[in-house]
Amino acid sequence: MESKECLLSIAAEEFAEKGYFKATISTIVKRAGFTQPTFYLYFTSKEHIYSELVQSFQEKLEQLTVDSRLEPELNTDSLPERITKSLSAILQFFADHPHLTKIGFYESEEATNIKQSMVDQIRENLIFEQQNNYFSGQLNMELVAQVLVGAIERLTITKLFSNEATAVGLAKEIVDFFLYGMVPRETK
Repeated sequence: MESKECLLSIAAEEFAEKGYFKATISTIVKRAGFTQPTFYLYFTSKEHIYSELVQSFQEKLEQLTVDSRLEPELNTDSLPERITKSLSAILQFFADHPHLTKIGFYESEEATNIKQSMVDQIRENLIFEQQNNYFSGQLNMELVAQVLVGAIERLTITKLFSNEATAVGLAKEIVDFFLYGMVPRETK
C-alpha cells in the first residue's frame, strides 16, 4: 500500500503543478522512484489515478462537512467555538493537502459539483441548526451556504495557500464575520 500512496501523492503534485494534460505517467513514476509496471499494478491509466484523487478529495470534504453539523441542545455560548472548530477542520484539510485541494476544489471537471454538494450539505446543516434555534429563522440558508462556500473558496487561495492565515485563524475570522457581521458591537 505504501507504493500506491506514494504514487497518489506524487500524482497530486504533478497534476496540481502541471495540469492534467501536461502531467505524465512517466514523470509520476520517475519522481516516485518506481517503474511504469508498478504504476499499472494500482492504476489502469492517468485518468484512473486522477479520478481516484478527485474522489478521495470529495469523500473527505463531504465527511468533514457532514461532521460540521451542530448537535441539538448545545449551550449557545459555545456556538462560536464549535463552529470555528468544524470550519478549522475543513480549512486544515485544505492546508494539509494543497495539491489535492487544487485539483478537487478548483481544477477538476467535478469541482463545480463538489462545491455544489458542499453548499447543499451546509444548507441542510444550517436548516437543521435553524430549527434548533441556533440561528435566525428569517435567514435564507441557501444564500448563507452559497456565501460561506464562496468565502471558503476565495480565502483558501488568497489567505490559506499564501500562508497569510492559519486554518484556525481564518476560521475564527470567518465565524466572527458570519455570526456578528460588520456592525460595531458593544463591549462589556
